[in-house]
Amino acid sequence: MTVTVSSYRAPAAAAATGVAPDRFKQAFRRYPAGVVVVTADAGHGPVGFTATSLSSLSLDPPLVSFGIGTTTSSWPHIERARTSVVNFLGAEQHSLATTFATSGIDRFAAPTRWRRLPEGEPVLEGVAGWLRLETEQLVPAGDHRIVIARVVDAWLDEGRSPLLFHDGSYHSL
Repeated sequence: MTVTVSSYRAPAAAAATGVAPDRFKQAFRRYPAGVVVVTADAGHGPVGFTATSLSSLSLDPPLVSFGIGTTTSSWPHIERARTSVVNFLGAEQHSLATTFATSGIDRFAAPTRWRRLPEGEPVLEGVAGWLRLETEQLVPAGDHRIVIARVVDAWLDEGRSPLLFHDGSYHSL
């Protein structure tokens, strides 16, 4: 097999600054993504945020990654937490996604239903599944950090349709 590397080089100005933020957002509005809520507790109470950046990285060992902004209220907790939980949202859970995407509120207050796993991590009730993670690495990436974590436990509610995010709104398959 032959691998070809493109020799295209962007203009110097674009290479230094990158594409404009509005254009970047516009491009990704056209890319559908699954919706999850990442939850954790670093010893100061549960925190969580909505994410569309979850990716599987490796089967052996089982690794995933997700991104989190360093200016978010959840970041200091995720940075200190040794473990976290990825909660897969079902197609009907757009209000839960909105709750965990809203700043300045108690995301774990009613009507949010949640409990703790035996190891202490907060997990949302009624989700389509979850992954319990142990953080392996935090990678700086612009104004975000990429969390690389090992999947140490998983639970799935078979037969549920996932919640998707596309073009600024939630959808189902």
